[in-house]
Amino acid sequence: MTMLKTPPVRATRQTLSQIFGWPLVIGVLSTIGLVAALVGDGVWDGVSWLALLLPILLYALFLLRPPR
Repeated sequence: MTMLKTPPVRATRQTLSQIFGWPLVIGVLSTIGLVAALVGDGVWDGVSWLALLLPILLYALFLLRPPR
């Protein structure tokens, strides 16, 4: 009986923008939401709610997704 050898699996390399791109966008939007909540009223309250809701929604999305 002969055994087939499979080639080793190599991990694909990721660039810095692929690694830190989305966390940076989420951080910037959260900062905008915090600043809008501190300095503004009216429309700025809505902007802050939407910007600060994004990380919570993303957390819930990844928490509730089925395991791989």
